[in-house]
Amino acid sequence: MTPSRSSDRDRSFRFEYEPSTIRFGAGCVDDLAAELEAQGLERALVVCGSTVGETPAVIDPVKSGLEDRLAGVFAETTPEKRFETALEGRDRLEDVDADALVSLGGGSSLDVAKVISVLAATNRGPAAAGREFAESGTLSVPDEGLVPIVAVPTTLAGADLSMVAGVTASPDSGLVDEEIGGGLSGPGLMPAAAVYDPELVATTPESVIAGSAMNGFDKGIETLYASNATPVTDATARHGLAKLTDGLGAFEDGDRDTATFETILEGIVLVQYGISRPGETTASIIHAFGHGLTRTYDVQQGAAHGVVAPSVLEYLFDQDGVDARAGMLANALGVDNAADQEVAVVEAVTEIRDGLDLPSQLREVDGPEPAAFTAVAESILNDPFMANVPPGLDPSIDEIEAVLEAAW
Repeated sequence: MTPSRSSDRDRSFRFEYEPSTIRFGAGCVDDLAAELEAQGLERALVVCGSTVGETPAVIDPVKSGLEDRLAGVFAETTPEKRFETALEGRDRLEDVDADALVSLGGGSSLDVAKVISVLAATNRGPAAAGREFAESGTLSVPDEGLVPIVAVPTTLAGADLSMVAGVTASPDSGLVDEEIGGGLSGPGLMPAAAVYDPELVATTPESVIAGSAMNGFDKGIETLYASNATPVTDATARHGLAKLTDGLGAFEDGDRDTATFETILEGIVLVQYGISRPGETTASIIHAFGHGLTRTYDVQQGAAHGVVAPSVLEYLFDQDGVDARAGMLANALGVDNAADQEVAVVEAVTEIRDGLDLPSQLREVDGPEPAAFTAVAESILNDPFMANVPPGLDPSIDEIEAVLEAAW
């Protein structure tokens, strides 16, 4: 293939970024009330899933940390991130007279909290909000009036320093006529604060930790080779990947102490720092594959990433004139002394995946059969994240199908 794009990286850049306030450390959820006070917030509604809401080791420290600023708990979120759930959450927010949201758990709870915030700010009824979502697949995000969010992640997917949110709606809700998946985006959706407590993350089941860790790990991989990478994100992603390599290596060796989770969380914070910015993100081709495999199939996002990441990297490295930054990736992953850095990077990523005991082949998950690969490849190529592929890459449907076949 002769790439139609230039493989040269533009060394000029504009970096606009207003991140969350970050609290980090063992037991830092004890300071939630203090953080709300620092943010000028009085009463918080905790938004989480039912499992988190019924797990004392997770919910109790958060409730205790909020002290008299706890307004209530809305434990209704699901992995589907349903639009109707956000409408119910908006009603609960108003009922308890809260001026803040604390999202507790994984990315699903954070996304639902963001939709609640938008619905509360715009004060649209269910019918009007449903019509807008049905027509556009999104909701307009106002410039002011959003309910501030404090994110308390218990997984490692790395959605906490982000200004986007995914949401779905089903006909059963009465809001739309067909199943719709969409999303929201805007600088105001960046959480006001993100609270990283390794003791809280350590309570999460290992299977959930593994899938989310692969998703977060790939954010660092993608950030280094994305077409819109900057020296700022190079530095954070590089150091974050090194931390994750060390921390996940210890985790895979059976270490479950606080120090291990501190190292992993440091890596997660760093690989996502600066990657979600106004109008752009460094998520790239691996994330596009993840979307293509999970939008219409029952595949967990982290498992999808684990299956395809080595094959995607092999594909990138095999393309003439494509700047996939193998040297920088090798340095971040601690294999820069290898005779063949490209092979060493693929092996290092595969080792992380296998150490997390994630599926290694597409045939092992509840995903598409080969007969559906053309349709999946079309979906992948149309994914917005493909705008960020490494300079010089101009993938075709046949090439995307070949990657799926290699992962099969």
